[in-house]
Amino acid sequence: MWAAVVASLAAAACFALAGVLQQRAAARRPDAESLSPALLRQLVRQRMWLGGIGLAVLAYGFQALALARAPLSLVQPLIVCELVFAIPLAARLARTRLGPREWAGTAAVTCGLAAALLAARPQEGSTAASPGGWLLTLGAVGGLTAAALAAGRAVTGPPKASLIALAAGVVMGSQSVLLAATVHRFDEGAAAVFTSWQTYLLVAASLGGLLLIQSAFQAGPLAASMPVIDAAEPAVAITAGIWLFGESLRGGWLAGGVAGCGAVVTLVGIVVLDTSPVLRAVYGRQTAGRRGAPYGTR
Repeated sequence: MWAAVVASLAAAACFALAGVLQQRAAARRPDAESLSPALLRQLVRQRMWLGGIGLAVLAYGFQALALARAPLSLVQPLIVCELVFAIPLAARLARTRLGPREWAGTAAVTCGLAAALLAARPQEGSTAASPGGWLLTLGAVGGLTAAALAAGRAVTGPPKASLIALAAGVVMGSQSVLLAATVHRFDEGAAAVFTSWQTYLLVAASLGGLLLIQSAFQAGPLAASMPVIDAAEPAVAITAGIWLFGESLRGGWLAGGVAGCGAVVTLVGIVVLDTSPVLRAVYGRQTAGRRGAPYGTR
């Protein structure tokens, strides 16, 4: 069990550093590349960004090692500790100290997410889902993603980053569900995998999610995007699993209440971080000299 804890924390640290490196690379790109494939084409040419991707791959390796020794209900809450590593590290690299407000916001998001994930441990259901269920789920995902992106166009700075991150989290949450459906197809053979529409939508969701994450990193400080992605992705995955596959929460209404309280605490922490002048200053330093940079940092 201790090996799983160590592996989970190692994964969290690697995810944190990966996010910091990717965000620093993305923040330097001009606003015109936001939500455009051009952003990814430029980022893949940067060593810093590629280093972040490499660390993310290493993090998934540690996560797999942890999951081989402990249940998801233990591993997932520990991995959200990446926020405790990532936000202070981003500030440190910008030669800025976090104040009590920023530490409180980080703690609120981390503890709220951990509590929600510990409570919302869905029991497995059927791996089959009706066409109508898929249609409604994908329609809701598309609608919520479009609404978040539309709202993001009306604001700037951390709120914009959080709204794009919300869209990214929704897409990545749906990716988890599509991955589960695709993995189930392996029992039926390779032909079933490559003739399934879920397989190709999984690829599209993965690429779209990557672009949205990098656009969120580009739009504002790491503290405005990473907590939202960490919160939205499991929320969408769990909700879709309940709706599509008939999964249920362990503990019933009690678990749901704890998960709901954790979600509220997480939301409060996100608002605190989004409105932090310290974190705005960190992002302002990152984008100094960038074309289209906000906050008058050009």
